Amino acid sequence: MSRRRLLMLLKPIDVYSDSQSDGPSRITNPQSQFLLKELQMLHHLENRLKVHNDAIIFCQNILCRKPVEWKSIVLNNLSQPIHDVDLVVTVGGDGTLLQASHFIDDSVPVLGVNSDPTRAEEVEKLSNEIDATRSTGYLCAVTVNNFEQVLDNILEGRTIPSKLTRISICVNSLVLSTYALNDVLIAHPCPAAVSQFSFKIKSDDQPCSPLVNSRSSGLRVSTAAGSTAAMLSAGGFPMPILSEDLQFMVREPMSPGETSSLMHGLIKSHQSMDATWFCKEGAIYTDGSHVFYSIQSGDTIEISSKAPILKVFLSQRLQTTVKKLEEAYLQKKEILCKY
Repeated sequence: MSRRRLLMLLKPIDVYSDSQSDGPSRITNPQSQFLLKELQMLHHLENRLKVHNDAIIFCQNILCRKPVEWKSIVLNNLSQPIHDVDLVVTVGGDGTLLQASHFIDDSVPVLGVNSDPTRAEEVEKLSNEIDATRSTGYLCAVTVNNFEQVLDNILEGRTIPSKLTRISICVNSLVLSTYALNDVLIAHPCPAAVSQFSFKIKSDDQPCSPLVNSRSSGLRVSTAAGSTAAMLSAGGFPMPILSEDLQFMVREPMSPGETSSLMHGLIKSHQSMDATWFCKEGAIYTDGSHVFYSIQSGDTIEISSKAPILKVFLSQRLQTTVKKLEEAYLQKKEILCKY
């Protein structure tokens, strides 16, 4: 078997840095109930950091035994698009994979390792004290428990990646360089401010929906992969992860009136959404808050699924849910697709 080139991208540990700087030693009065909870949280965060670091070392030791040329980089140190590798392995959680996807085109597959999965028994034990959830790892196919097995299957060609749809965004006819794997949020930079915009769905450059004028807290558009995240929390519905459609929802519309039925719907794979922004300030947030683009009044925004796909190795569990979601999704699609 020829040697393959592999890049390992590591979740930054600065999310733990504040808790690590002082440590449990700063608890001066352990009799205080509040401080006991704080101490418990600090121990929890310390354990999360250790589990993550152990996962990195474990995966690196596995790679040392494989016929691959590899190197590892902390994700925050990555600044250029990824080329000349056969596989990217992310070690962290969904956020790590999402951030990495912004540097990857449609030629390089990605394998996500959930380095710190949530432990059901821990959550149950500590539910009355702290939030003990760890990483969901929805898009991560493996943990340390099955990393070597799945990696061998990939290197030997027994496993192929799935093709996930991403979102393309054009502002004033210029395509933004970042494609969204999860979702896009168009909103005022101040979360308490009202967003004012209009939008319509079009197909083959011809409108196929009424023009909707909205005053709300913003507009969210998600891929199928992102439909189980913020979109679902806001009242949307999960989509089969291989769907090429996009789901949109106006957040907290003010007096939608006759257009209320148009505040939530689908952008089919052959369609796009045209929006116009009417506030002095605005921002387009891509896959969270870290990547955003400023917009201003009069800017036009086109959103579609015409972005390069992302090749991702998915867990067997996630792949089996596709069939279960298909029937329910087709029913939803029939109701929501009025145009």
